[in-house]
Amino acid sequence: MSAESQLAALSLVLPPAPKPVAVYKPLVVFGNAAYVSGHGPVRTDGTLITGVVGKDLDLDEGKAAARQVGLAILATLRSQLGSLDKVKRVVKTLGMVNSAADFYEHPKVINGCSELFAEIWGPENGIGARSAIGMGPLPGNIPVEIEVIFELH
Repeated sequence: MSAESQLAALSLVLPPAPKPVAVYKPLVVFGNAAYVSGHGPVRTDGTLITGVVGKDLDLDEGKAAARQVGLAILATLRSQLGSLDKVKRVVKTLGMVNSAADFYEHPKVINGCSELFAEIWGPENGIGARSAIGMGPLPGNIPVEIEVIFELH
């Protein structure tokens, strides 16, 4: 099943593709790779999920925020490439979690995005290399920022 068909089958609604808030491009294609800039958790109404994971948000809320980041990334891919079907596979994901000093479950938070991509492209093409790290404040107090490299057909 194609990525677009899978998105429809899952009844997923994409938020609006986020516009850059600084000097960068949301996506750059280089050869057969698409480099997607860091995205935050944009809701379908265009607002952002905010808060610190382990303080304002629990693990499940952080994971849901990471899934929402994944949906925002899908919106950018569709907006910039015309179709999710142009993506062959996930190559590398970098997930950054705005976390409390005593929160250590960063990989479980980023699973929210990784599991979404596995649902869209399947376990073979939807799961790539990955890093999940905790850090201090993220822009706008968002709980998660994720950037991804995709291989294109």
